Amino acid sequence: MRWALVKVCLAVTAMVVIAFAVPLGLVIKEMARDRAFSDAERQAATIGPTLSITTDRAELETAVLTTEPGGEGRMAVHVPASEESDSRPVEIGTRRATRKDVETVRTSGRASISEVTGGSALLQPTALGSGGIAVVEVFVPEGEESNGVATAWLMLAGVGIALIVGSVAVADRLGVRMVKPAQRLAGAAHDLGEGRLGTRVREEGPTELRSAAVAFNSMADQVVQLLANERELAADLSHRLRTPLTVLRLNAASLGEGPAAEQTRAAVEQLEHEVDTIIRTAREQRPQTQGLNSGPGAGCDVSEVIRERMDFWSALAEDEGRKVRLAGVDRTVRIPVARPELVAALDALLGNVFRHTPEGTAFAVDVHHSGDAVIVLVSDAGGGIADPKAALARGGSGGGGTRASVGSTGLGLDIVRRVAESTGGDVRIGRSVLGGTEVRIWIWLDGRGPGQGGRRRRAGRPRRRLRSVVRS
Repeated sequence: MRWALVKVCLAVTAMVVIAFAVPLGLVIKEMARDRAFSDAERQAATIGPTLSITTDRAELETAVLTTEPGGEGRMAVHVPASEESDSRPVEIGTRRATRKDVETVRTSGRASISEVTGGSALLQPTALGSGGIAVVEVFVPEGEESNGVATAWLMLAGVGIALIVGSVAVADRLGVRMVKPAQRLAGAAHDLGEGRLGTRVREEGPTELRSAAVAFNSMADQVVQLLANERELAADLSHRLRTPLTVLRLNAASLGEGPAAEQTRAAVEQLEHEVDTIIRTAREQRPQTQGLNSGPGAGCDVSEVIRERMDFWSALAEDEGRKVRLAGVDRTVRIPVARPELVAALDALLGNVFRHTPEGTAFAVDVHHSGDAVIVLVSDAGGGIADPKAALARGGSGGGGTRASVGSTGLGLDIVRRVAESTGGDVRIGRSVLGGTEVRIWIWLDGRGPGQGGRRRRAGRPRRRLRSVVRS
């Protein structure tokens, strides 16, 4: 595009320069020729007074020599013979024009220019005192006809070249201004196509390219968002599969010995491994997203959801001899979290209690209500988490729930964290009154985003109240 613009500008400027310079050069040449013959006519006119007085050779020669062309030998006077005075023709100076041309001018009485060797001859008729017509001849060399023409043409050529160079330079700058944004846009499209999703384009350049950059950036944002949603869905759905997988694994463990039982346990283990692989892959490629609410008005009754999920897990807990305690779910409290998201968070925590604590380990779920928040506690009597900070590290917890274990995907706490943070709350891990791990989920009822000072100042009161309740 850049060189095409330069070529177009070069062609247009060259045509304009030629269109103006060539006619102007011809005009200058014609003006120089007219100037030379105008000087010759003026010099020829200086002999007119002398010819009107006398035709004496000596006096005419003196008059011719006093003129500039006469002194240079470029003037001649042709006086015809007079029948009244019976005088002979008088020729002063060197004649260059033919006799025929001289006679033609004398007969017609009009000046004429004849081409002669080395230049041109101006033949100027002049009236004599005796009534005849004399012809004054002034020789104009070729150099006089083109005097100053070469210099003028060189100046025109210089101006034309300067205009062409200037126009090419301007076109090149304009081309760079257009080409660089286009090149950046093409490079960004190439990078995006290779998977570098953070690629964006600076919105600069001509209006059209700025619009293209805005559209490209918007498209890239949409692509990132779509991929994030897709990976998020894959990770969450895969993690939700672990809930029935946990039940299936525990049931398979009670099948006893035998080929069928071993095959069942091996199949469950292989299926669990594949689900973990899907979860890890989705987490490695998924950018962080904010907000899990399904939109305005989305929400559910936290007590109802917890009662339903505890009914499900209590049956499995009874089979393993685990004591279960549920408290605080006797009142209806709606929270700004979609029901599927809360179910996924609870299943992630409860499923990991079964997965990472021995059979017979007790666990409890407590729900506490404060004026503007709901606190959900999931605690167990297991061995606890050695490094709670590492467990809370997003995307690298090393443990998916209340117990860190080798092979865990770390998505369990991530799901719980996003549920809490979508309302402006958070997640804490500590020591439970049962002796094991306690996961504390803060869910704010007004759905305010994280980072607001009012939320954090008011958060202290329910936490102190919570600690007193736990001690009791």
